Amino acid sequence: MMNILGQIMGTLMRVVYDFISNTIPTEPEQFSYYAMAIIVTTFIFKLVMIPLSIKQAKSTAQMQKLQPEIQKLQEKYGKDAQTLARKQQELYAKEKINPMSGCLPLLIQMPILLAFYRIFLEPTTYVFTPAVYEAMNKAFFWIPNLNLPDPTGLVLPLIAGGATYLQQKMMQPPQQQGPGAQQAQQMTNTMSIMMPIMIFMMYRNFSAGIALYWVANVAFSIAQQKIVNKIVARD
Repeated sequence: MMNILGQIMGTLMRVVYDFISNTIPTEPEQFSYYAMAIIVTTFIFKLVMIPLSIKQAKSTAQMQKLQPEIQKLQEKYGKDAQTLARKQQELYAKEKINPMSGCLPLLIQMPILLAFYRIFLEPTTYVFTPAVYEAMNKAFFWIPNLNLPDPTGLVLPLIAGGATYLQQKMMQPPQQQGPGAQQAQQMTNTMSIMMPIMIFMMYRNFSAGIALYWVANVAFSIAQQKIVNKIVARD
């Protein structure tokens, strides 16, 4: 499965690379076709995912509207797990809501994200022939070779960590009330700090190409979320 997805995403990236190289006859020395292809391919992926993101956002909004009713059920049947589960399912059925529908877009996106990682880890397997990949320019401004870690060890990893923190803060759900809500909020707050730190530490050692992909992915995700929020608010 991952090999097939890797081949598909690798083919897309090669098509994008060829299109850019044919459209821009003179390659900028510090902003290579390869760097452009990473950014544009990531943008195409996020564009394709917008319908799924809208579906996920609508499901999340519906679930948030039901929170007062769910809290009442928790207060009434909190000591009887089976009855609570049955009553919640009855509520979802009455409101025609599938609580799992919000997870479906994420489940679809995860294998594709992993496939993206695979093509950046093994570009000569999924995108380019070894000879082409070795010969091409892989510069991105201060980074002479995206196949290697950021030579500063700080700039791109810091951008990746900062962008991740911003995304997590932006996408945090409203604070819930009821049993376990405080613990869940504490866990969310902890992850919003730990995740950016982990991203920063990882991308100090990973190839800068993967770090650039992550930054582009997060930046487009933030823009995508703003668009999706406006669409859902209109509905």
